[in-house]
Amino acid sequence: MRVLILGAGVTGLANAYLLAREGHAVTVLDAEPAVGRGTSYANGGQLSYSYVAPFAGPGVIRKVPGWLMDPDGPLRFRPRMDPGQWKWLIGFLRACNAATSEQTTRRLLRLAYLSRDLTQELAAREAISFDFAPAGKLVVLPDAAAVAGARRQVALQAEWGSEQRVLDRDACLALEPALAGIAHRIAGGVHTVSEDAGDCRLFCEGLAAVMAASNNAVQFELGTRVTQIIRAEGRVRGVQTSAGVIEADAVVVSLGTGARPLLRPLGIDLPVYPLKGYSLTLPIARDESAPRVSVTDSAAKVVYARIGDRLRVAGMADVVGYSRAFDEKRLSTLVRQAREAFPEAADWTELNPWTGLRPATPKGLPLLGQVPGTAGLFLNLGQGGLGFTLAMGCAAVVTAAIEGRPAPIPLDGLGL
Repeated sequence: MRVLILGAGVTGLANAYLLAREGHAVTVLDAEPAVGRGTSYANGGQLSYSYVAPFAGPGVIRKVPGWLMDPDGPLRFRPRMDPGQWKWLIGFLRACNAATSEQTTRRLLRLAYLSRDLTQELAAREAISFDFAPAGKLVVLPDAAAVAGARRQVALQAEWGSEQRVLDRDACLALEPALAGIAHRIAGGVHTVSEDAGDCRLFCEGLAAVMAASNNAVQFELGTRVTQIIRAEGRVRGVQTSAGVIEADAVVVSLGTGARPLLRPLGIDLPVYPLKGYSLTLPIARDESAPRVSVTDSAAKVVYARIGDRLRVAGMADVVGYSRAFDEKRLSTLVRQAREAFPEAADWTELNPWTGLRPATPKGLPLLGQVPGTAGLFLNLGQGGLGFTLAMGCAAVVTAAIEGRPAPIPLDGLGL
């Protein structure tokens, strides 16, 4: 089967890899001149298979006013004359309840565990060098209420196979001594030993190199913009691009936030909106002052991951539209938070700042599988901040759908 993958980020490349292994003729298209140059380029670097609770949680609504009034808060909203933004926000607020959050967490855990197994299997088989580190993850909590909530969440996730433990402050500092600078605002934490970290861009580049060199070589049409999905007689026929028409038997849309305008002419209004985030990639100056485990500061909504000899710092969730421009205040906040947490880890003269648009759905569940009413058209997008974590699992689900095989996990809630 001739399959086109639209998008050369981590989700699209993972799908191309699994399809090529099944013997399909796969072509990957992307407007960027190289793979992994969009949201995959400098994300948080965490592979968080067990800590997938959605942003739309039961306690979020009461926190939103404080976040919006705080210039350093993790969430910022800028209203726009965009019906898609308002529809997304209404859907998000409706999802902020315990029942929906629990259901979403259960579904994401199933997908994450599948992805974990496939990612680790791929890393072992292909020997891709992407600064992979099975270092575990520590989520630090600011007060007793947060610790109590974490205990409930850990107990809930234990019923679905998660192995996590709740630590007090002293145990957190014993596990990660580099946190001493912010010990005064740590009440406890959640440690998950099975979590990993790595450089998503390097993973993309390594995976692309593997595919280009394999017997079932994948073709790459980079620097090629897709302008239209071609449909006739109720099924997809290919795409129109800046380089001409490319025909295919199936098309997988993995374009993240860029998918909405492409699918709108087909009568498909995707419930996907960008959550703009920022990251820093800091050369480590003092090894002992940088964290060894991946750290998430739950109060600030900032993550820290050691990636080789660099420290990746990522955070913010700005519902402000599609611009990738840097906001000086937001970038300054992230630098200040990182310096407060690990002041001696870097010399702070080289920030390597980056901003990206996470393709988020209101509930936090990705959109996977065939588009209803259009044979041969498939979705693999909407992973939000879990694109790297869920990439291989999502690829397995979509590959099974393309081949007409039973899905590897239950798919309730994972489609349009």
